[in-house]
Amino acid sequence: METSPFLRHVGHHPSRSFEAGEAVIVQGHSVGDLYILVSGAVEIVRDDVRLAKTSEAGVIFGEMSALLGAAASATVKALVPAVLTVIENPRDFLITHPEESLYVAELLAHRLDSLNRYLVDVKSQYEGHDHLGMVDEVLDSLTHRPHPKRPR
Repeated sequence: METSPFLRHVGHHPSRSFEAGEAVIVQGHSVGDLYILVSGAVEIVRDDVRLAKTSEAGVIFGEMSALLGAAASATVKALVPAVLTVIENPRDFLITHPEESLYVAELLAHRLDSLNRYLVDVKSQYEGHDHLGMVDEVLDSLTHRPHPKRPR
């Protein structure tokens, strides 16, 4: 089994075990750390809707909160006993580890690309329906308007 490139670079960081049903990250709460799945399986839930489940070693959680300095946008919960590597002070870590920062940037770029493709597909399927005006707003914000830098 091939180890995730990111996981190989952070293997020296401490790990934490989570029991089945235990929350790793709770939506709306401060995260503080970056988590990387080593083993087990987790689900990602936002507003009581399951967005995904994964057992893929190397998957990263908490990166959006770390980069935006915001509360968690979703809950991550262990489906079975799981082990996750924990990176404390993730902003400092990403600033001092450019290869890992690039990996996180690529991950986020892939997610954004998938979301853009999905929104375009939805818009094309429902073109002319008034209730999808919000899709135009979301696409516009994703593709044209840079987010202003927040003071740190």
